[in-house]
Amino acid sequence: MKERTTHRTLVFSGLLLAMFMSAIEGTIVATAMPSIAAELGGFSLYSWVFSSYLLMQAIAIPIFGKLSDLVGRKPVFIGGVVVLLAGSVLCGFAKSMTALVGYRFLQGLGAGAVQPITTTLAGDLYTLEERGRVQGYISSVWGISSIVGPLAGGLLVHSIGWPWIFWVNVPLGIASIAIVALYLHEGLEVQKRSIDYPGALLLLAGVGSLMLGLTQASAWGLAAVAPLFAVFGLAFFLFIRHERRAPDPLMQMELWGNGLIRYGNIATLLSGIMLIGIVTFLPTFVQGVLGGSALMAGFALSAMTLGWPIAAFVGGRRIITTGVLRLARTGGACVLAGSLLIALLADLGAVPAGIGSFVMGVGLGLLTSTTLVAIQSSVPWNQRGVATASNMLMRILGNALGAALFGGLLNLMMVRYIRREGLEGRVSLDSIQGLMGEHGPGLGAEVLGLLRDGLSQSLHVVFWGIALLGVVTLAAAWRIPEMERAAED
Repeated sequence: MKERTTHRTLVFSGLLLAMFMSAIEGTIVATAMPSIAAELGGFSLYSWVFSSYLLMQAIAIPIFGKLSDLVGRKPVFIGGVVVLLAGSVLCGFAKSMTALVGYRFLQGLGAGAVQPITTTLAGDLYTLEERGRVQGYISSVWGISSIVGPLAGGLLVHSIGWPWIFWVNVPLGIASIAIVALYLHEGLEVQKRSIDYPGALLLLAGVGSLMLGLTQASAWGLAAVAPLFAVFGLAFFLFIRHERRAPDPLMQMELWGNGLIRYGNIATLLSGIMLIGIVTFLPTFVQGVLGGSALMAGFALSAMTLGWPIAAFVGGRRIITTGVLRLARTGGACVLAGSLLIALLADLGAVPAGIGSFVMGVGLGLLTSTTLVAIQSSVPWNQRGVATASNMLMRILGNALGAALFGGLLNLMMVRYIRREGLEGRVSLDSIQGLMGEHGPGLGAEVLGLLRDGLSQSLHVVFWGIALLGVVTLAAAWRIPEMERAAED
């Protein structure tokens, strides 16, 4: 890249706008969904509003990552923002839940370009010494979006209507496109290489079937999604076989021979599984078991979003002096320590649980952000897009796998508890929502007490499962080698 003709600060601000637009989609929509469902109907498709976005994003990330290595980051980024904006505008005009789900697929396609290319461009624009600080800023965007999203969603829904939670993206996206179009100059000669369409189709079939199976396992049942996992296994096998023989593969298999990329991506996958477990079920514990308010639940979780960007910023600045190996191991140890603190201290209240959440956030910030910077710095420019995309894909797959795994584990433990206590026919899993409010829906104090005890026991099993994964995550982090800097970096 011709850095002398690119205004880095302005371009990076444009990238942050696009990242914020993509990151806030999950939290702002979650707040508005009850109002949307009340107006559009189609409650059976409720979960698909989220699954469709996540599914398409996971499929698109590796494809756009490779495409950016072929034609440059700028056209792929701008195209991604345009698609994301088009999906956002259409979502606001949706007249049925079916249409909304379809437009969310389009949004996810755009986000699948925006997120990896934004992170890759940050790696292109800044040196290794600067990337850690930059990744800290990007992590802060995710933390801010998780706080601002619910507030903005509630405000927009109750003031001017739910369509504006989608249309608010339009000025942000236009500003981002304008900044990047005017001030980013890659100076790249487009290489005339064919796109690996067979590899892309196999990847689409594999990732798509895996994500669909994971996101719908609880709704459809294991027997119904088992064929999807079989399709994933077959497509994955054929994809690996094809990529090893393809003249210009979608994903170079030799990248996974790099210990830093291999173990870094494994650690990222495991971190994603653990993260979604805490994000999903720590607030449930604070409200449903401890009887805390939504504010206290938010406090316990926001401690993680505070620790993450701080650790990412500090770790990135010390990646040269301290080294990837020590930072990754420290991060893995903090992830394990934080998960153990949550499992051991959650009963004591939201504040002790928040301490564990903060420590875990510090670990995730050190481990995932440092690993991403190291991966970007260990490969040349023409492999940085696909290397970055592989890491982001592992994070999304981890989130989907964690939601299915821990959600299924919680349901299993609660069903067993209900049977053991002889509550069948009197309560169901849906009765748990009665613990989130001031009064249960006509269940009585005794039954609510039993439900609360069952939820406590079941969530502790989940928390200890997360802690067990923390051990595996630390083991993977321990195998991450020291970074070998790419010659052209």
